[in-house]
Amino acid sequence: MKIALIGAGHVGGALARGWSRRGHELLLGVRDPSQHTVQALCQETRAQAQHPREAAEAAAVVVLALPWNGAAAAVATLGPLADKIVIDCMNPLTVRDGVLVLERGFTHSAGEAVAAWLPEARIVKTLNQVGADVMADTRGFVVPPVMFMASDHPDAKATVAGLLRDLGFDPLDAGGLRQSRHLEPYAMVWINQTLYQGKHSPWAFAALTRAPLCP
Repeated sequence: MKIALIGAGHVGGALARGWSRRGHELLLGVRDPSQHTVQALCQETRAQAQHPREAAEAAAVVVLALPWNGAAAAVATLGPLADKIVIDCMNPLTVRDGVLVLERGFTHSAGEAVAAWLPEARIVKTLNQVGADVMADTRGFVVPPVMFMASDHPDAKATVAGLLRDLGFDPLDAGGLRQSRHLEPYAMVWINQTLYQGKHSPWAFAALTRAPLCP
């Protein structure tokens, strides 16, 4: 599948590495395709670097791997992306009183904001619940890490579920896009554990099903 990653930072690079191992055709949508780090990532993942609008127009799936504080302006340059699947993996992070917090949550979400920016696209909220190290390589976990997804488009969720499995995740349907209001605060649990509670090694959440108990 042809996937456009809008942004080639930690998250964009991680997803490029993960999907490249499964043979997907990757486009890196960046402001400066000639940048040394971008070209190095292209060589590593067999991706092609293009300007963001060109990459988005050429791809079947567009992934927003952008810092939240610049997301609105960056998305505005992509065009309407009519009927395309757009994966929003952003968390609306900001710093207040020296602490990393969500800029919004529970009554609104970044996922719903993206849907308002791109009303003709099919938005799927996912890949916001773990760090880049896990996205790049899920090998070594006892069970596949869980990855929730939220969208108002069942067909888009089905496609994205396949892409999540390609990365080694166990995809779980969280419901409509409104559930982004819960998935973004849920991501803060992972962030809090990693940044403030000392859980520094690559880790992720899992959904475990208990075996039948013997009487």
